[in-house]
Amino acid sequence: MTKEREQKLKLVAKQRQKNIAVILEDLHDPHNAAAILRTCDAFGVQDVRFIFEQEKPYNPRRVGKISSSSANKWLTIKTYKSTAEALLELKKEKFKNAETLLNSESVTLSKIKFPEKVALWLGNENRGLSPLAQNSADLKIKIPMRGLVQSLNVSVTAAILIYEITRQREQEPQLISKQDQKNLLETWQNK
Repeated sequence: MTKEREQKLKLVAKQRQKNIAVILEDLHDPHNAAAILRTCDAFGVQDVRFIFEQEKPYNPRRVGKISSSSANKWLTIKTYKSTAEALLELKKEKFKNAETLLNSESVTLSKIKFPEKVALWLGNENRGLSPLAQNSADLKIKIPMRGLVQSLNVSVTAAILIYEITRQREQEPQLISKQDQKNLLETWQNK
């Protein structure tokens, strides 16, 4: 590994955010997932979790290599067989669940203050989030739209929300520990 490459990896590890998990519930299109992985890497979100309860599972590390620009190999990815299993683990880890929902309880994105530990849920391209996920939402968010279309592609929604969480943290960034940085570097140096 060149000295320049090692310095780049150290810089990226140092900028990784803690306390953000992106949860992809039953995403059908691996290319959408790959685009979300690319956004996560770009904004320093390390923790991405896939749920394959209704959709046929695919390997997030093998799909979308071009559309993710190989971001999938730099992220920590976990998969679950059920939404209930993911929710239980997130609860144990004390995450608050943030979801985009089109209902009367949803709050416009600009009025949302994201909690310190946030799990950002994104659902299936056609069905959206499961009823179980929707009922577990701590934050119900709507992205204001001025056109006739009432929804965005899931990868675009992810990018907007991840950007907003990162923007809110600019004054007081929540970055991973030095030990976690070291662990990431050890993992990355083997890739």
